Amino acid sequence: MLNYKRYKRVPVLNYPKREWPNKEIQKAPIWCSVDLRDGNQALIEPMVVEEKIEMFQLLLKLGFKEIEIGFPAASQIEYDFLRELVDRNMIPDDVVVQVLVQCREHLIARTFEAIQGIKQVIVHIYNSTSTLQRDVVFNKNREEIKEIAIEGTRLVKKYAKDFPGKIILEYSPESFTGTEVDFALDICTAVQNEWQPTPDNKLIINLPATVEMTTPNAYADQIEWMSRNFKDRDSIILSVHPHNDRGTGIAATELALLAGADRVEGTLFGNGERTGNVDILTVAYNMFSQGIDPELELDHINEIVEIYERCCKIPVHIRHPYAGKLVFTAFSGSHQDAINKGVRALKERKSKIWEVPYLPIDPSDVGREYEPIVRINSQSGKGGVAFVMDSYYGYKLPKAMHKEFAAVIQKISEEQGEVAPEQIMDVFANEYLHINEPFEFVKVKVEDVGDTDTHADLIFKYKGEIISVEAVGNGPIDSVKRAIRKKTGIDTKVLDYTEHAMGEGSHAKAAAYIQILDRKTGNATFGVGVSSNITRASIRAVFSALNRLAKKEQ
Repeated sequence: MLNYKRYKRVPVLNYPKREWPNKEIQKAPIWCSVDLRDGNQALIEPMVVEEKIEMFQLLLKLGFKEIEIGFPAASQIEYDFLRELVDRNMIPDDVVVQVLVQCREHLIARTFEAIQGIKQVIVHIYNSTSTLQRDVVFNKNREEIKEIAIEGTRLVKKYAKDFPGKIILEYSPESFTGTEVDFALDICTAVQNEWQPTPDNKLIINLPATVEMTTPNAYADQIEWMSRNFKDRDSIILSVHPHNDRGTGIAATELALLAGADRVEGTLFGNGERTGNVDILTVAYNMFSQGIDPELELDHINEIVEIYERCCKIPVHIRHPYAGKLVFTAFSGSHQDAINKGVRALKERKSKIWEVPYLPIDPSDVGREYEPIVRINSQSGKGGVAFVMDSYYGYKLPKAMHKEFAAVIQKISEEQGEVAPEQIMDVFANEYLHINEPFEFVKVKVEDVGDTDTHADLIFKYKGEIISVEAVGNGPIDSVKRAIRKKTGIDTKVLDYTEHAMGEGSHAKAAAYIQILDRKTGNATFGVGVSSNITRASIRAVFSALNRLAKKEQ
């Protein structure tokens, strides 16, 4: 049994004045990618310089205007990477790079060496402020911890005086979620007082969920409380850096935005220490799905996945909300049916608004294909098989036929698992189009007789014997049925008939579907015929159905 008594509830802020639950996300925040620092340090095999450059270029292509590129004072490879960006003039004028550094003078001095030649830089300083770390790691009281932050700010000011570019300060009370909010406010205000930000030269205060400790609503309360209690709030950019220890990093981020956060630090696909950082792509795509411009270029998800997996050597999960290989896939029969009907309704109504059951966004909007939407296995239903036949191959099976053909596919899927669209088409062809025993259609000549009757001059094979016969009926199908009955004694009744064009133009074909009942045995089945001539297609469908009836009787 789990020893749950070893753990205690994390205290939460008593904050009845909260306003965030009544708000909605209206616009994208400032995005800051930390893939090259926080994400990179969490890799089993950290990126080499060229991989870092490829990732940096991807982030630029996606539209990130703030990118944390490393901890140059702590790692030679990160120092070299930063200098490579400078020497190769790879940092666009409208992009601000960010470097992380502890509040120590020799590290800050080394950092300012690394950033020489860059026009604008965010220097991100931090120190841990949580109750637990003050006690067991640093053995310091509040004032001593606060002095570390103040001294770090002074040092950045000192080196910034001689720096030819623009320095933006970012301060993080690390382990904010485990810090008393009054102390978090006190230490952030001390940094603010030392730096003296203005509305034109703002200070970034970053409140990280370094460890996600409780439910997202509690984090949102902390963020709103801080936002409403900062002095000179218009001189502060309130940033969040959520981790995912409880698996709710995305929810915590979205609630933090409701609570007043202006900026989000995170990584592509949520890569990061332990369970990872917040997945910026998911937060951005969530906004997109609500009609909000995420202000990132995210319409080529397959390319993002390919570069990410190559540089980070981590696979993107098949169930990732937007990038996973199976997320625009339905195996469930009821889901497949609903998707099928939704896509059809969208086309018929010519709607500009995407509304399809089970698909919050159009896969093609993010560079995915419609093809993977429906996958057929033993859990799939008749609607999914019909969807594949329609969307892949243009066969619009009549509704009464769905169950019949789906039963054939389900039997196969129970034996082998998933059935690919190509195999479904092969089975369909063998079951309906290429079945030539015991009947084989050879030739027919149809002529109208009077106003209502049709004369059919039919040639067909029956059990290998060529038969020529004539008959008159009230249409091509009826006259052919009568002709067949004359020679074989098989008496049938038409239960259902539909037809449609396949394609457009002079080379278009027609597909005909007919359901026939054998009056003697009581068996019924569908047949399918395809031809450039609709009459010939319908007659082929009759022969297809007769052969399937014979197969049933065997």
